[in-house]
Amino acid sequence: MRLLIIEDDRESADYLVKAFREVGHIADLASDGEEGLAMAESGDYDVLVVDRMLPKRDGLSVIGSLRDKGNRTPVLILSALGQVDDRIKGLRAGGDDYLPKPYAFAELLARVEVLSRRHGGPAEETSYRVADLELDRLSHRVTRGGEELTLQPREFRLLEYLMKHAGQVVTRTMLLENVWDYHFDPQTNVIDVHISRLRSKIDKGFDHPLLHTIRGAGYMIRDGLR
Repeated sequence: MRLLIIEDDRESADYLVKAFREVGHIADLASDGEEGLAMAESGDYDVLVVDRMLPKRDGLSVIGSLRDKGNRTPVLILSALGQVDDRIKGLRAGGDDYLPKPYAFAELLARVEVLSRRHGGPAEETSYRVADLELDRLSHRVTRGGEELTLQPREFRLLEYLMKHAGQVVTRTMLLENVWDYHFDPQTNVIDVHISRLRSKIDKGFDHPLLHTIRGAGYMIRDGLR
């Protein structure tokens, strides 16, 4: 999913961005209502997570403006105001769900995923398989030939993205934007280093390599000889 988090508390915002990215989603951040409204209008988001109390423009005003302009992106409202009247006001302003603070991230994630599905987004695969290599997104477990492999979080995201696009060339730009969340090329060898580490874990000791370098184009996960 591609999410927009509109939250002015820096600690809370950084936590949410990190937590969503760790489970494989893309999360952008706006720190006030005006910035959030502009990003929501210009971006193609699956769900908006909006704090109710925001500087420059409050969350309910942001949601109301979006709805007035025909934007139907699902919105989950976060707020320290958790009374029944507060929740009703948030829902009537155009919110699709309302979660009082403090909250557990697991519940927030579940609610966001429900909103995304309800909005008509395609159900995401929870596991991928290429030949005898298997990745389970829910348990964060990777096996090849029945043998469990230990991957670091970034290696897991890299493999997940490659397996999601199995049989297709994945460019460096695609990896930078979807695995590292960079919208520019930092001109480092970070991708090469991680590809090398990943290859040593999923291919070393097996007869047929699955991770291939496509010269001048990028990388590909596929069954078959190099």
